Amino acid sequence: MLKLEHIKEAAYLGPEASFSEMAKDKFCEKYQINPYPRPQKTIRQVIEYVTETPEAIGVLPVENSIEGTVRESLDTLMLCDNPNIKILAEIVMPIRHCLLSRTTEFYSITGVISHPQALAQCQNFIHDELPRNLNIIETTSTAEAARSLANYNLTYAAIGSEKTAEVYNLNILKENINDDKSNQTRFVLIGEYDTEKTGRDKTSIAFSTDNRPGALLEVLNIFYKNNINLTYISSRPSKQKFGEYIFVVNFDGHIRSKKILNTLSEVKEKTTYMKFFGSYEK
Repeated sequence: MLKLEHIKEAAYLGPEASFSEMAKDKFCEKYQINPYPRPQKTIRQVIEYVTETPEAIGVLPVENSIEGTVRESLDTLMLCDNPNIKILAEIVMPIRHCLLSRTTEFYSITGVISHPQALAQCQNFIHDELPRNLNIIETTSTAEAARSLANYNLTYAAIGSEKTAEVYNLNILKENINDDKSNQTRFVLIGEYDTEKTGRDKTSIAFSTDNRPGALLEVLNIFYKNNINLTYISSRPSKQKFGEYIFVVNFDGHIRSKKILNTLSEVKEKTTYMKFFGSYEK
């Protein structure tokens, strides 16, 4: 198991009662550590804090079962210029959204506040159950949405968790409002450490290729030839030139395996850019 006894601080997207804080607590319980909590206002600040702080870890949401990739997390990880910051572990958490407000009158709601991911995960509920002229306001987290309700009149509601309602003394107007009742989010733990093989590992990388026919296929064929199972693939704009993309893939295996190490060497030869995010236990 990953050894993290020396960890002193944990950064995550706050404020109190955010889903990222809940994920942080689960990581701490799993690895039996008690770091000082360092809630941040943005995902970028989480990564910056870990980069700048010795003996710190960070928690990031990276994928949701409804909305897919959490773009800000992947984009910021790709921009991180510290090659020693890696993904160390992952957990998958069920996400159960509620409509929260200071009022108890559901039909009086005229505005809703939440993180863009939460709003997207509840878009059917918002469309079907709330007024068509609803005022929608985006915030940095679901917990921040709940906390900010104090700045709005009683006709505003936030989308957040039951724990958020408890912490910020809000009424739960509707429970389980996410469109997919099996809604889940994958969170990763990041830090400046190396991991050991467990036999139940995955590796995450990002790469880009020449913009020519067959370039991506050539890279994917390397995994096929080496009998390596790809478990996830997505693309993000390179932000350098319109129409050019960076591909993010997860696959079974650990970089300490000769097979994976040789495969990544082959991939590097066929790509114009490659970034290793980490090898970690599934």
